[in-house]
Amino acid sequence: MREQEIKGKVKKAKGKVKEAVGILSGNKKMEREGSAQRAAGAVQEGLGKARTEVGKALKKIGDAISG
Repeated sequence: MREQEIKGKVKKAKGKVKEAVGILSGNKKMEREGSAQRAAGAVQEGLGKARTEVGKALKKIGDAISG
């Protein structure tokens, strides 16, 4: 697992907690911030996964070329 995937997962988890605290406390601002943080973490995690897949594909191409 790449660094961006891990950072994304952590950010997503923090956002879920913040969103839940906002819901439970009735703090709409905190709830929105948590939701946004969770979404940003999901994007970051997805980019990390895509990067990993591109790296694997490039390695396969390199291996096929070299032989």
